Amino acid sequence: MQAGGSRELEARNYLEKHRIMELVNYLTSTLLFFRPEKPREYLISILERLRIAKVTGVAFPFFMDHSNIVSMFEMMDTSHKGTISFVQYREGLKTLGLLDEDEVLQDDGHVITLEKFRSEVNKRTEKI
Repeated sequence: MQAGGSRELEARNYLEKHRIMELVNYLTSTLLFFRPEKPREYLISILERLRIAKVTGVAFPFFMDHSNIVSMFEMMDTSHKGTISFVQYREGLKTLGLLDEDEVLQDDGHVITLEKFRSEVNKRTEKI
């Protein structure tokens, strides 16, 4: 049993080291958000742009522009108060593939505004 646990740990460490789960989450979220007609070609184009960005050192353009972030925020802000709850904020980041499963966010008790949500999305996408 130990050998299996060791292989699992090695696999987990490998995925973390190379940030594979973040990439897979990002690809899946982007795919579901935009729902392109040809999903395989779309994913290949994203991966190709990532490769080019890495080779050239040019920042990879995130596919969520301001209007997309606003749309997502508005979908969560069903009462149209201009704020969302901390739970909605956390789930929104997860949906976008911008929050690790084991990452713990601190709830400061304040509601989340569009500006805070947009700022956090932009900050986290720079890391991808």
